[in-house]
Amino acid sequence: MKQKSLYLITTLIVLLSLALSACGTAKPSNPNLILATTTSTQDSGLLDVLVPMFEEQTGYKVQTVAVGTGEALKMGEEGNADVLLVHAPSSEVTFMDGGNGKERFLVMHNDFILVGPASDPAGIKGLGPKDAFVAIYNAGAPFVTRADDSGTYKKEVSFWTKAQLEPKGQAWYIETGQGMGASLTVASEKGAYILTDRATYLANKDKLQLEILLEGNNALLNVYHVITVNPDKWPKINYEGALAFAKFMTDPATQKVIGTFGVDKYGQQLFVPDADKTDADLGL
Repeated sequence: MKQKSLYLITTLIVLLSLALSACGTAKPSNPNLILATTTSTQDSGLLDVLVPMFEEQTGYKVQTVAVGTGEALKMGEEGNADVLLVHAPSSEVTFMDGGNGKERFLVMHNDFILVGPASDPAGIKGLGPKDAFVAIYNAGAPFVTRADDSGTYKKEVSFWTKAQLEPKGQAWYIETGQGMGASLTVASEKGAYILTDRATYLANKDKLQLEILLEGNNALLNVYHVITVNPDKWPKINYEGALAFAKFMTDPATQKVIGTFGVDKYGQQLFVPDADKTDADLGL
């Protein structure tokens, strides 16, 4: 009788183990994944929430490389990253047209803002982006630029170009070559203007002597896409992991987390989820 009971218990344990295994996620054949992304997703704290979620759900181990979008795209072009999370749509299209990416998915957006000292020496408050940059140039007011080929820098350059102005070389134009968080710190110390994404600004606001002086213009939209690097060009990249990350970022559950991120701490969402939209919906 005891032997029969022991047999039944052993059988139940085996069946329970099999059931749990069936419910779990199979371990990836290659668990190492390189994510090249912008400093804004890192500095805002969003990736500190999303990456652990992805790792727990899938078994992948993510190596995050936070650089400017230009550098992230270059890593993809050279096969030095598996998946990208970037925010420079026109450069991304060029990347895809060059056969460097396999898939590109819309993930989220927030916006750029122009911040500076509360005294607003160039008088930009209430102006549109182009006029604000003209006013800063004419006033020779300190302006901090990342000058790092990031998505933020590309957006800044687009405004100088529209204004038909070249600030490079001017004594008041301060180049950092650093990420968004570090550049905001420099701007605060110098009492300078700077173009930033809203998320990184809010995440660092308490440490800065900078106020939002220009916001809400359609030209300031900041859109993020996730891109899988093309395995046809780089066979050794972890395409399976890249696609898993892309699907995770666009999954409704993850999109919900993105949409609520920052609300409890800052009283507003830092990113707007967009996986259910198209680029055309955002005017791209």
